[in-house]
Amino acid sequence: MGAFNLTPSNPLTFILNGIPGLEAAHIWISILFSMFYIISLLGNITILFVVSKEQTLHKPMFLLLCMLALTDIGMSTCVMPKALCIFWFGFKGITLDGCLTQMFFLHVFTATHSAVLVTMAFDRYVAICDPLRYATILTNARIAKLGLVGLIRAVLLILPFPLLLRRLPFCANRIIHHTYCEYMAVVKLSCGDTTVNRIYSLVITLVIIGSDLTLIGLSYGLIIRAVLRLSSKKVHQKALNTCTAHICVMLMSYTPVLFSVLTHRFGQGIAAHVHILLANLYVVVPPMLNPIIYGVKTKELRDKVGKYTCRM
Repeated sequence: MGAFNLTPSNPLTFILNGIPGLEAAHIWISILFSMFYIISLLGNITILFVVSKEQTLHKPMFLLLCMLALTDIGMSTCVMPKALCIFWFGFKGITLDGCLTQMFFLHVFTATHSAVLVTMAFDRYVAICDPLRYATILTNARIAKLGLVGLIRAVLLILPFPLLLRRLPFCANRIIHHTYCEYMAVVKLSCGDTTVNRIYSLVITLVIIGSDLTLIGLSYGLIIRAVLRLSSKKVHQKALNTCTAHICVMLMSYTPVLFSVLTHRFGQGIAAHVHILLANLYVVVPPMLNPIIYGVKTKELRDKVGKYTCRM
């Protein structure tokens, strides 16, 4: 009975073990992660500041960039501060409530981020396929409503995650081999029946990623069809260039998610530290690169950022 202590007198606590197998490199990994995190914060806060200050940037496309920046800040901030505390100070403990809170907000930001990418694909579709009606179809108010719908969808779909986990009994082994409370990593610690948790996780992953990728694919299918109907190659290039930044951001966002989902279920041969490293890079590298990509590819934003930079 001592090995299955399900009702301890102290609050239930888990141990986040960092990246097993790479303990000797924790300090170097932490330096890299902290640099990525700081660059991510600076880049995304810069976008939010510049767009809020410049009336000429109060347009649907830049409102979407602000939404993307907010989700990027949220995703990286849910993970990086705790991960750095593990690497630098050895603060590995986290209560059940803290674990569930981190998990909930991380997945909400991730799901909202996906919804923003879908809306951005729709924005590019309207801009290329129906440019004369762009201003009437995509107003700032409509974009804000679509963002709110994406947030509500994320909250409703993710809320059962912590609720389903809270009902599970946890045994004496409470070591999570990760830098944050990843849902399936916590589920595996339970000594109860986790069938419902595993099925719900798989269904929600398929619903969110499957539906969002389908809508994005549909938008780009219609964009490609419209572009191929144009006679001028110069117009072809100009139309496709407007989508380049979004395609780069989309690939950076969905590729590691799909890899993580597949390795959790079918990648038993992949080393744990590889999976954990990629999971951490997912929440810090795209948020770092997204502002850079859009800053380079979007002339209006690049010019305004340059104006404020010159003033400093």
